[in-house]
Amino acid sequence: MKAVVLEQPGSPDGLRLQEVETPRPGPRDALVKVAAAGVCHHDVAVMRGQLRRGVKERLILGHEIAGVVEKVGAEIRDLVPGERVASILTNCCGSCERCRAGREHRCLQGHGIGHGVDGGYAERVAVAAASLVRVPDAVPLDHAAIAACPIGVVLRAVRDLAQPQPGDTAVVTGAGGGVGIHGVGILKARGARVFAVTTSPAKEAALLEAGADHVVVSPDLDFHWEVLALTEDVGADVVLDSLGSRAFDAAFQSLGQYGRLVFIGEMGDRQVALNPAELLFKDARLMGMTGANKVDLIEALTLIDTGAVRPVVTPFPLADAARVHQLLLDRALTGRAVLIP
Repeated sequence: MKAVVLEQPGSPDGLRLQEVETPRPGPRDALVKVAAAGVCHHDVAVMRGQLRRGVKERLILGHEIAGVVEKVGAEIRDLVPGERVASILTNCCGSCERCRAGREHRCLQGHGIGHGVDGGYAERVAVAAASLVRVPDAVPLDHAAIAACPIGVVLRAVRDLAQPQPGDTAVVTGAGGGVGIHGVGILKARGARVFAVTTSPAKEAALLEAGADHVVVSPDLDFHWEVLALTEDVGADVVLDSLGSRAFDAAFQSLGQYGRLVFIGEMGDRQVALNPAELLFKDARLMGMTGANKVDLIEALTLIDTGAVRPVVTPFPLADAARVHQLLLDRALTGRAVLIP
């Protein structure tokens, strides 16, 4: 089969389209014919060599996967060939303490797909059957590929941590990216007034279409002054931050009293400074969230199926994987790129 292999971390040039052996599913696995694989900044970080711990050599990247089951292992009874499926981000065991508690994305025996085990930048991938859920018939598989990440990740962060109430003001940083633009849609669906922050004026129209009430174009990420002006110095109830240290100062300064700052990404490489007194006087909460479990994936697929969330995807052929990684490095994409084998 054809697959894109990370031969040498460092730059997109290290990604090579090759003929490789088709994986053989284990007794608890399913062999999935990949219909689409999303390209996440996690993939870019592994490609660059920024993330190295636990990374498989000659890795096939890609943890955002949807496709059709071709074969199942001998112990699998609840999946059959021909079923349309999507995966969470982790190959989970389905039986450890965390899996039983609905925390499959933090499985004690698990491995990150496209990190510790080969992922979806390929014509076929072997995935633990416990990590798969069925895709509703009306949901296109290129949309289903991004249901766990980024949509399920954002959904979990908004539902469990940010907890916006109707009428709350929410700020989304990195709003033009795959995480951010779906954060805009999910917050808007929950009744928030959404300010979308982007460094690129070219992404303004797409963000308004995604549901943003106001787009803040801030190339220097010094956006808190505009947030305070738009809220008459009250500040935001929620900041959903996909940029991390790059935007921390402005994100924190944008928070109003009792504000919730939820980190769902890290695009910088620096430490941040925080005066605890400022946190105390704001009565603020700072929280972090990554990953999505099977319940999150199912809910995300339902939101897509009902039209409550509209995936923003741009398809590329599998052979363009290196080009897509460069476009992400250049911040030239809006929404999520998906590779089509």
